[in-house]
Amino acid sequence: MPTVSLSDWNQFLSTQPNAHLLQTGEWGELKSMFEWKPVRILNGEDGVQILFRKLPLGFSIGYIPKANPAPNLWHEIDSVCKKNHAIFLKLEPDLWKDQIPDTLHLKLRTSPHNIQPPRTILVDLTGTEDEILARMKQKTRYNIRLAAKKGVIVHSWDDLSAFHDIMLVTGERDGFGVHSEKYYRRAYELLHPGGMCEILLAEYDGKPLAAMFVARHGNRAYYLYGASTDEERNRMPTYLLQWEAMKWAKARSCEEYDLWGVPDEEEETLETNFESRHEGLWGVYRFKRGFGGQLKRAAQAMDRVYNPLLYQVYLRTLRNRESRG
Repeated sequence: MPTVSLSDWNQFLSTQPNAHLLQTGEWGELKSMFEWKPVRILNGEDGVQILFRKLPLGFSIGYIPKANPAPNLWHEIDSVCKKNHAIFLKLEPDLWKDQIPDTLHLKLRTSPHNIQPPRTILVDLTGTEDEILARMKQKTRYNIRLAAKKGVIVHSWDDLSAFHDIMLVTGERDGFGVHSEKYYRRAYELLHPGGMCEILLAEYDGKPLAAMFVARHGNRAYYLYGASTDEERNRMPTYLLQWEAMKWAKARSCEEYDLWGVPDEEEETLETNFESRHEGLWGVYRFKRGFGGQLKRAAQAMDRVYNPLLYQVYLRTLRNRESRG
């Protein structure tokens, strides 16, 4: 069985410089601290990292985040999934909508459920800083400059306890879930030594106003987690914070910046409704749309089913959750 160690996996990834962040060994180790088990498979020049989540009665769910398994890997993938008693394997390809090769559909069925937000905004970091700013909406450029003019300062930060406190404030205000302090701390400890992440703080007069956790791998950077207090919001700290994160990514040779999640709607619907809707990801779309990025939709998640009966139970559970809102 060609499963490999973390060190072998990292050596393989050194030949895959633009693999997605969620396929890195560091990400697998992070998830291993929070009820997932990473398994890495290599076959020749191809590889994939699978995460398994235990279920009652010895079953599990397999998950491949943001990868495109080569055809020669599927025998090993199936073997590992069966060894771990997976009911099914969920694959979220590292592809955009309509990029899925026909051959992949022979192995998997389209899933009704994504784990990562399927729609996002990608900001092009190529060109000069002035060219990147020129692609933004005028109001966003104004707010970036206003924040600097009003004395907002952005710098790197390693106070994970305080970062978590700001995340809790934002989660309560905006109605979204927040990880534990231990989660953010472990993510920072794993990613920061290799220059794969930074926590940035926007402050005024020594007072924290907003913070974010930005990560990168290869030529891509990702806005993973962000938060702001309820103070001094008229100073527009979050705008300057995003701009400094983009500059951080560009300085590390990233060519695109993923704003990581907007409502899963077509652009016409988003533009028609963003001023009147504020629930869920609608609340951040108005903010993110101003940075001059391109709206992109990931390929829909796909499932490889190993236990059809229990898979139907899973689908029924999903439908019941959706009906309850």
